[in-house]
Amino acid sequence: MPLSRRHFLRTAALATLAFPAVVRARNLNSQVQIAAVGVDGKGYSDIDEVASHAKARFVGFCDIDAGRFARIDKRHPGVTHYADWREMFDKLGDGFDAVTVSTPDHMHALPTMVAMRLGKHVYCQKPLTHTVWEARQLRLQAAKSKVRTQMGNQIHSAKEYRTGVKLIQSGRIGKVLAVHTWHPNTGNRYTNLTAAPAPGPVPAGVSWDLWLGCAQARDYAPTVYHPFNWRDWVDFGSGTMGDFGCHLLDPVFTALKLGNPLSVKADSVGANAQTWCREQTIEWTFAGTEYTKGDTLKVTWYDGGRLPDLALAQLPAGKKLANAGSIFIGELGVMMLPHIAMPSLYPEEKFGKNLNPGELARRARAKDKPTDKVAVDLADFVEGSSHYHAWVDAIVDGHETTDNFAYAGPLTEAVQLGNVASRFSGVKLDWDAAAMKFPGKPEAEPLLTKPYRKGWELIAADR
Repeated sequence: MPLSRRHFLRTAALATLAFPAVVRARNLNSQVQIAAVGVDGKGYSDIDEVASHAKARFVGFCDIDAGRFARIDKRHPGVTHYADWREMFDKLGDGFDAVTVSTPDHMHALPTMVAMRLGKHVYCQKPLTHTVWEARQLRLQAAKSKVRTQMGNQIHSAKEYRTGVKLIQSGRIGKVLAVHTWHPNTGNRYTNLTAAPAPGPVPAGVSWDLWLGCAQARDYAPTVYHPFNWRDWVDFGSGTMGDFGCHLLDPVFTALKLGNPLSVKADSVGANAQTWCREQTIEWTFAGTEYTKGDTLKVTWYDGGRLPDLALAQLPAGKKLANAGSIFIGELGVMMLPHIAMPSLYPEEKFGKNLNPGELARRARAKDKPTDKVAVDLADFVEGSSHYHAWVDAIVDGHETTDNFAYAGPLTEAVQLGNVASRFSGVKLDWDAAAMKFPGKPEAEPLLTKPYRKGWELIAADR
């Protein structure tokens, strides 16, 4: 039977007072006991990757679909099953130290917030939250609870993005003048729908009420929401921007040390109250940093088949854009950083030959000294590491991760501000980050948050 909200929140509040320090102290010399909210799809790989750490041990699996336990049980047998994460948290009590949250976007914030109030460390999938307001609250609560956090944009720790970040910060292309980022947005099926689809019977073993969680009530529709196509729906997902923004914009934020945007403007097609837009261009203006040229920097996003103009991207003739990625326009040249591939520097006559990722990695590991001029000098190559192990290590050792909520919160805010702008196509939205207001456009402010179903409200961060 589901817990009463009053009992659960009382338990969470009491735990916050004393539990966190006990958890961290015990974990210095023992395994980290972990519970998982969501066990298939991305949840499956999250569990598998975290469990490969010698000090990680899963003690609870939660999923609203009983049919989704079978695959993970084959890899990690004997872990107790739950349908309701609230019941799992309550029954495990002080028998767990940390949580992985791998659910649809609309249910990222609530279990993450409650876990942090209980003093639990959290690995939460990207985008960190479903709204701007939620991202702000999780960042504040993580700082208050002093827990170890990590967002699940795992490429943050990969050699490709780390090498790209080092090239920018070492000044190889000079100060950055502009950035263009794109994704093809393939596979979205429901972006043309403006009304809820026809209802159908809920499959056996699926708790539709628990799947809805904090979202407004609506009927189940076969294959449309669960288990995957929820991304296209405003109530549940965050569209292409939410799916890939925290990946592709991550090296941009990391390399340039960007903060909150000053403004955001979108040119979008097809956005409506039910589903996210079919295609869009989003432009953020940020304050300049030590790695950029001028007082401000423009970062532009393209999806749905839209791409940056090749002349604007300053690629040499005959060079094509990667399927997805970013172009950094610098004073001395440009860097193209594909999605999960090594960066390339142009023009080649200035920087040298751009090696394929495998050859570059081979040379770096072998410490070869190439006789040819190589664009990514081996001294600039950065070996990657496990994003998942970095989180467990942080719990065990007590240090912060580089993708913690202090970093992931503002990145997610910028991503979700793009989604707000997509609902006001053609309108520049100035952004007062401290006040969380759009000066001159108050009608956009309700979209910074969302209505919560009764009994599933997210409570603001502790002060």
